[in-house]
Amino acid sequence: MIIVTGASGKTGKMIVKALTKNNLPVRAIVRKEEQLAILRGLGASEVIVGDLTNKVMMDLAFSDARAIYHICPNMHPKEVEIGGLMIHLAQKHDLAHFVYHSVLHPQVEAMPHHWNKMLVEDQLLRMKIPFTILQPAAYMQNVLGYLKEMLELGEYRIPYSIYSKSSMIDLNDLAEVVIKVFSEPGHEHAIYELSAREPISAVEIAAVVSKVTGTMITAGMIDRVDWEINARAAGLPDYAVKTLIKMFQYYDEYGFVGNGNQLSWLLEREPNSFEQFIRNEFKN
Repeated sequence: MIIVTGASGKTGKMIVKALTKNNLPVRAIVRKEEQLAILRGLGASEVIVGDLTNKVMMDLAFSDARAIYHICPNMHPKEVEIGGLMIHLAQKHDLAHFVYHSVLHPQVEAMPHHWNKMLVEDQLLRMKIPFTILQPAAYMQNVLGYLKEMLELGEYRIPYSIYSKSSMIDLNDLAEVVIKVFSEPGHEHAIYELSAREPISAVEIAAVVSKVTGTMITAGMIDRVDWEINARAAGLPDYAVKTLIKMFQYYDEYGFVGNGNQLSWLLEREPNSFEQFIRNEFKN
């Protein structure tokens, strides 16, 4: 049995689906009752509604499990505390493998959500059971949230420089790596930086979507003050708003570029490019 925390999010659902498709039993942990049916539909053997900060509840969730894929809810202010609890329980229940869903370049202290993952990684290095740390770049799938606006208004708008280059990864490629890590020996005590081969800017993203769809799309920058007003109006928590603004500032100044070699080695092929990803989306 493999525990998957944060199973109701974009990453969690993809990982649960991939694991169960490969006949690996999953105990999914979700936050809300209405998410039960979705995870069962993806093949999870068990679905538990629970709070990752609840020590008693999580202790029960670890019973009879073999391994864990730990995804902390995105930009959670208690990520370090939650990570510490998962590590404690994994050791208490003598799990065979702890796989941590981290982030590309967690060493960047200027971005709090990255730095918190670094602090969890620090705890993992002192574990008494085998672990693997995956450090994926931002998902290509994130761009799909802008697709309707891009096709209707002809513009891809972001709150940082449209020329800033960042590495990305197709979530399908990440899921393939997760299967390998759980089903093959030799990934214990490894830290894998996972990104596609070429970093890409908003200008280049717009050009690719234009090419594939035949719709003229340009890239534009939204003022961060306007972005913050809209984010707060939409109910984004204060911690997430402040953290994202710091991330945008970092992207403006430095970009965010990784290396594709480790992902290529793990996949035994070239990672999907952004253009391949977009073409696959429109093919489906």
